[in-house]
Amino acid sequence: MNILVFGKDGQLGTAFHSLLDARVGPENSKHAILYVGRSDCDLSDASRIGKVLEQFKPQVIINAAAHTAVDKAEQEPELAFAINAMAPAMMAEYAAKHHSTFLHYSTDYVFDGSKDGWYLEDDAVNPLGVYGKSKAAGEKAIVEAFSGLDLSESGQGQYAIFRTSWVYGSGGNFIRTILRLAKEREELKIISDQHGVPTSAEWLAKMSFDFGFFVDDGGELRIRGFESGIYHAVVSGETTWHGLACAVVQAARDAGVVLKVGPNAIKPILAVEYPLPAPRPMNSRMSGQKLQNALQANALKDRANMPKCPYWEEQVRQYVAELARKALI
Repeated sequence: MNILVFGKDGQLGTAFHSLLDARVGPENSKHAILYVGRSDCDLSDASRIGKVLEQFKPQVIINAAAHTAVDKAEQEPELAFAINAMAPAMMAEYAAKHHSTFLHYSTDYVFDGSKDGWYLEDDAVNPLGVYGKSKAAGEKAIVEAFSGLDLSESGQGQYAIFRTSWVYGSGGNFIRTILRLAKEREELKIISDQHGVPTSAEWLAKMSFDFGFFVDDGGELRIRGFESGIYHAVVSGETTWHGLACAVVQAARDAGVVLKVGPNAIKPILAVEYPLPAPRPMNSRMSGQKLQNALQANALKDRANMPKCPYWEEQVRQYVAELARKALI
């Protein structure tokens, strides 16, 4: 089996590298895994994408790459659309033509945030900025690429679009920014009226593996058949950026990290008090029930324990504790 992973240097790509090396093995002769980064393949260059696909001939394509600089996208929309819409369209077209499996990652920014409560997969999209519009265009292109196939038949190609939010992992992210500022300043002001779900890149990679693969009775890795479509890939619970910052600082102090800022010195502010070039959805809460149902069905097939969806604060505490253990704070 040939597995192609785009975005090897990002938070999710790094998590996939660690997971696949552990689950499949870096030198497994029955499976070839190719990790592709920006230096290997510029995703704004269609010819380079096509060359990688045709040369490697993947049975599985995992697109963990994206133009994620939300504010910068407002100044470079053509680049954002090239990477977030054109590139996944090409990957999906290849997967559909060659009956491959395609896993792609999208965002809460496809919604405008005006809904009360939790967004469902079939809620209408209405992105506010260039980043969200480019990701929504990518979603649409993937669906259209597979539209001519009978997705109910095995071996006809399949896709999953995982919408997620507030991702953190290896590299720069909101949590690590808060920890850095908490060591430098005695007070922080953090937005308290934007709601969402912090999601671990490590959890995303593990969930994707359990969703798309299984090990047969002979111990061989196999591609799992699944219902193609959009899934909201988030853990349990919800918070605000202010709530996340408070949890991060408390977790660091509990891990023995010396900070200037305590949770009481993190002041809540409204989003209008901290204007940014790109608009953000005020409500990024997405229901992950559809995904959990699929994972539970897989567990029944595998005669395994039902997977428990972790709570966001539990995972954040583990993440911060690991950063502290590695002296990365």
